Amino acid sequence: MRFPVARLLWPAFFLTLAACSDPKTSTPQQQPAAPTPVPATPDTAAAAPATPPAPDTTAVQDVAAYLAGQRLSQGSALRPLAQRPTWQAYATDADKSWSKYHAARTDKIQQWAATELDSVRRQSPVIFYPFSGPDLLNVVTMFPTSQTYVLVGLEPVGTVPHQRTLENPKLFTMLKKSLWSVLEFSFFRTNDMAVDLKSVELDGSLPLMLLFAARTSHQVTGVRYVQLDTEGQLTEADSATISRPGPKVVPGVELTMRDKTGLDKKAYYFSADLSDWKLGQTQEAALKYVRSLGPLTTYVKSASYLMHKSYFSKVRNLTMERSRYVLQDDSGIAMKYFRPANWQFTHYGTYKRPINLFAKHYQPELTRAYADTVRRVRPLPFGTGYNWRQNDSNLLLARRTKPVE
Repeated sequence: MRFPVARLLWPAFFLTLAACSDPKTSTPQQQPAAPTPVPATPDTAAAAPATPPAPDTTAVQDVAAYLAGQRLSQGSALRPLAQRPTWQAYATDADKSWSKYHAARTDKIQQWAATELDSVRRQSPVIFYPFSGPDLLNVVTMFPTSQTYVLVGLEPVGTVPHQRTLENPKLFTMLKKSLWSVLEFSFFRTNDMAVDLKSVELDGSLPLMLLFAARTSHQVTGVRYVQLDTEGQLTEADSATISRPGPKVVPGVELTMRDKTGLDKKAYYFSADLSDWKLGQTQEAALKYVRSLGPLTTYVKSASYLMHKSYFSKVRNLTMERSRYVLQDDSGIAMKYFRPANWQFTHYGTYKRPINLFAKHYQPELTRAYADTVRRVRPLPFGTGYNWRQNDSNLLLARRTKPVE
């Protein structure tokens, strides 16, 4: 179900917006032509309908900016809330945290990727990011010129926050708590997310995705709740389906946004369990949808080593069948599943051992690859993944050597 901006906050503010977007009021009335014995040549310029005005999307953008602690539009209905001391303090603290984050990670990622991923980016209109949670931040930083991002995680979809949520001073505490690990370590703590994104203040991934869109210099132009049918077709959904999906439903959200260069993009988030058993319950709707998108670039980070396991074979096989490129840390697809005849590998950074929680997923193959003196490992000037310190992190760029069928 597509939600016009009028329903994103509170109804009274947007009555005029609804009237402005009514096509009945945007097309001028045509006077009937007088009958003539011989039809006259129509005046196409006069008969052409007037172009309807572009929808006003400032309201949803203002929600994103409010969550991000950024400046609102001049006429925003949220300006009285943004004048409160609680929001002012939150915004000041957020600016400091994001300045620190951009200096430590964003600037370095952008410089590195501009060189190392230059050709990859040109061939990556669609990015698949499994096990992502709401992490729009890292994927748009790594692939800023892509047009479609498909994120999948266990976290609920969530909704655009209502006025009562935005007025709640506990919202800022929850936002800071939820963002702490991704800003400090570059990844979300899965167990914390399971609690944080089911709270009264944050009911899912969407509020954080809105915040990340604003903090990566995107203008949010629309939000639409969606779901996948059993054939993987994208259909509209209502808020009730999104909030309480059945066991066989794959709920999602479509976020439309525009970057500072004017490029329009779409980001999708689907709440789905990608284990083989759960995919059987939903008739693999999520995988069917991803398969329909054509050749992919897949990005995997901090994925709990799930695709190392036998019971995540379906999503692993899809990724390897449909990807031109796979950019991942060692928590993605285990090296033993890549056929060297089909892939070329470039290793970056340092590979030691997984953190203690995932110690059993150590890969001797990676140790050998990182010790190779012929195909030397390339530097990685930033931290990423579970081994988040700069000199401990690793990335693998796998390039398919045969075309995706």
